[in-house]
Amino acid sequence: MAQTAPDPGTSTPTRGRWNLVVAAVLVQLALGAVYAWSVFNKPLQQQFGWSKTEAVLPFEVAIGTIFIGSLIGGRIQDRRGPRPVALGGGVLYAVGNMLASLTSAEDQLWLLVLTYGVLGGIGLGAAYITPIAMLAKWFPDRRGLITGIAVAGFGFGAVIVAPVAKSLLNGTADKTSVFLPLGIAYLVAILLGASLFRNPPAGYQVPGFTPAVGGRAVAGTRVYTLGEALRTPQWYLLTAILTLNVACGIALISQASDAAEAITGASAATAATLVGVFGLFNGAGRVAWAWLSDRTGRMPAFIGMLLLQAICFFILPHAAAIGLFAVLAALVYLAYGGGFGTMPATAADYFGTPNAGAVYGAMIVAWSIGGVVGPLVTAVLYEASGNSYTLPFTVIAIVALVGLILPPITRLPTRPGRPRPHNEVTGP
Repeated sequence: MAQTAPDPGTSTPTRGRWNLVVAAVLVQLALGAVYAWSVFNKPLQQQFGWSKTEAVLPFEVAIGTIFIGSLIGGRIQDRRGPRPVALGGGVLYAVGNMLASLTSAEDQLWLLVLTYGVLGGIGLGAAYITPIAMLAKWFPDRRGLITGIAVAGFGFGAVIVAPVAKSLLNGTADKTSVFLPLGIAYLVAILLGASLFRNPPAGYQVPGFTPAVGGRAVAGTRVYTLGEALRTPQWYLLTAILTLNVACGIALISQASDAAEAITGASAATAATLVGVFGLFNGAGRVAWAWLSDRTGRMPAFIGMLLLQAICFFILPHAAAIGLFAVLAALVYLAYGGGFGTMPATAADYFGTPNAGAVYGAMIVAWSIGGVVGPLVTAVLYEASGNSYTLPFTVIAIVALVGLILPPITRLPTRPGRPRPHNEVTGP
């Protein structure tokens, strides 16, 4: 039976829901540490003699296996509640990081891939999906904004972890040993936050909330199971939009530190600091674009994200001035984060919240596909073009432009599905 909150009384059914937002952000901060990976690239290459493609492989596998955790975790959450899924996934993620510290030789790349990549990635996916689906149920009155906040912590994770990891890396010759203290910190944060997770009680409604009045982010009229959603073209169109947005943004994220050094001549310390600052924009984009999509509509927001990334990637390889590079990269991070802030609300609009864990959890395959393709294409084209970022970033810009054809043709589904309950219809 799914976990529900104790009935807080008919006069204050929303009591305590903002405490859940704080708990969700704490969990997401720990999970978002994965975006600090680029600070590990050069230290791992120097210690083990790995190529750039090999050094980025654990990160690619972690992103590539996220959908396994989100798909399984999302389905379990809709049946058993968010707490056990978040705790189980969070522990697996933290343990995967801690075990990654056992990697000690050049021929043990497989161990780093298995621990950080596979175990960490699956655990990350399960823990990531739970606060998003949970808060969408608690906040039908602020769905776009709240799902943006729910994932903002993930974007901000690198802000904290990148400089800490860089400091730890500078203090040891055994670079992988850094994963042990980081994994312990992640475990503490996740246990503290996830232990508070719970679903709203049956029949929960927000007092005074009138759904779908005004604004442009109006939800559909029906609720879909995962199976029903998968039989609509909209699910695949939304997943494709998210895939392209992820592939573009994460192509830079996976190389941000190295690209800053190569293009602008910045020092390693400056580049690591920039990675942390960029994380602020990753997190801010999740809130800002989600809030904006409540007012402009979801698809115009996605058009804006893809167009912004296309423009920035065309200019980035020629941005020798560190200030210009930083501005362009920050805008890419902003748009990348916006996809994760806006898509949960979009999925809820299109398919309803009762099965949000399973429906959006399955959509996270976009994160895995884009998260593998973007960094891999970038690394391969970088090495094939004589260690230059001009070719890979130009290709990514073209990909973003091609993606602009999808949002205008992605409209709300109609049937099948059952009529959506009154409190499941969203408005801005």
